[in-house]
Amino acid sequence: MANDIEQTASVASENRPSSLSRVRRWLVSYPRAVPLALFAAIAAITALSVFAIESNARAREEAQVRERAQSIASALERRANSFVSYLRAGAALLSTTQEVDPQSFRQFVSELRLDLNYRGSEGIGWVTLLDAQRVSAFVEQQRRARPDFPDIRPPLSQGADLVAPVTYFHPETARNRRALGFDMYSEPVREAAMAEAQRTVQPTASARIVLAQEGTGNAPGFVIFMPVFRQIPGGRSVDRALAGFIYSPFSAGRFLDAAMESEAQATFGVRLYDGLAQTNHLLVAHSLADGGGTRVDQPVIVANRRFLLVVEAPKGGTLDPLSMVALVFGLTLASLLMLLARLLTQQAYEDQARLAFFEEQHSIRNSLTRELNHRVKNTLANVLSILSLTRRRSDDLDDFADSLEGRIRALSATHDLLTGTDWGTTPLRSVVEAELQHFRAGGHHIISVDGPPVELAPNDALSFGLAIHELATNAAKYGALSVPEGRVSIYWTLVEEHMAEVEWCEREGPEVKDERGRGFGTELIEKIVAHELKHPVQLAFQREGVRCVMRVPVRRLADFQIREEA
Repeated sequence: MANDIEQTASVASENRPSSLSRVRRWLVSYPRAVPLALFAAIAAITALSVFAIESNARAREEAQVRERAQSIASALERRANSFVSYLRAGAALLSTTQEVDPQSFRQFVSELRLDLNYRGSEGIGWVTLLDAQRVSAFVEQQRRARPDFPDIRPPLSQGADLVAPVTYFHPETARNRRALGFDMYSEPVREAAMAEAQRTVQPTASARIVLAQEGTGNAPGFVIFMPVFRQIPGGRSVDRALAGFIYSPFSAGRFLDAAMESEAQATFGVRLYDGLAQTNHLLVAHSLADGGGTRVDQPVIVANRRFLLVVEAPKGGTLDPLSMVALVFGLTLASLLMLLARLLTQQAYEDQARLAFFEEQHSIRNSLTRELNHRVKNTLANVLSILSLTRRRSDDLDDFADSLEGRIRALSATHDLLTGTDWGTTPLRSVVEAELQHFRAGGHHIISVDGPPVELAPNDALSFGLAIHELATNAAKYGALSVPEGRVSIYWTLVEEHMAEVEWCEREGPEVKDERGRGFGTELIEKIVAHELKHPVQLAFQREGVRCVMRVPVRRLADFQIREEA
């Protein structure tokens, strides 16, 4: 049992570093993608939450709008049905009389006990149906009872057979007296509604019209007609004739306001249409300035005619408060997680960079150790070669010491340049100037140095500097630098992309002898320097002065790498 527990703990401890290292690799490999992925995931969850909240809010708003629309539609239908009941009762009562006169109409109104507190309706009126030939007699008869009864209007058109003037109206107000004498058959919309009511023997509402009560106004409204039939004298019980219509006109604006009197009009936009939701069918509108929100179309049936009620909520300019809370919380959480992931990523990246730096430093340290060994060996080999050749070419100890010291100084001067550049590339001009600085001091020689910018590798700089030192030393002893008017020019050009050609030329110095001994400097330049630079050296002892042409490899800083031994 104990062994099993130890094995389980061992496996868990092995898996844990593997998981951590996998996460660390992700953080290091994708330093920006991981934080952005976390932010995108939380933002997507937040967006889905906000979408769900907004969807519920819209559904709740639509339910509220639909409820309000149904409430207003029910109020409209209740008020219309109340007057439809009055019209049905009036038609039943008036069908029993042989003629409707002012007394019988007033009795009809009193017996029905009309509740005219229903706002929207102008009242109840009676329309008499008569032949066109009886119009004059009809007007005279009405004026005997009511002298102010107006003429039938509009004037009868040619060929008109029937006339349906408004004969009585209750209540008798100045506004309602405008309707008296108006011929209902003179207007096609009213005529169509009356024909439909006669056909169905049901209360029938007209389409959109302007009431006669409006006078010069143009407020839209509609009329509900109920036909009144009387039995024909001497005929059968089923033989009946149309005597007229009892009707009730409605102002659309007042009709809708009456239904909305208990509703919050400022909250919703409400429009009432005659059938279709089109501008030419609009009866009344209470629109919102910022409409465009949830809209509900609710049909309303008034006296067998279909009206359309449109209720619209104001357009929501901002998110639901709960959505705002979810959005702010989600974005804050996403930002915090992204920041935390970014910090972890940065930490992992820095740890990885630190490990890479330590590995690089260790590799550089090893490389520098090998390079130092290599350079020390090369330097000691050069010193031994110089020492051996100097000893063979020296006649006494002082001459040996002076020659050896000068060459060691030349190596030292180039080493100083290489140390200043951290053993990177060294400008060719700097090597030349360093080797000639001792020969410039205290003399009246003319030394010209010119050429394009050229960089040398460390080994090439050491060999090239030693060659310049030997040429300058020879010129100081026997050539142009041994006399005040001597001239020395060092000029180089780029003959290839990675190759420079350097020319040493002496003028105005002592004449070079035809017969001369071969010294150490000549052998050092033609053998050691040529070997190190990997290109032959052209050394000519012309009568007017020494001329030396060398080719030196050119290195860019990016091309130079520390050599490693195999």
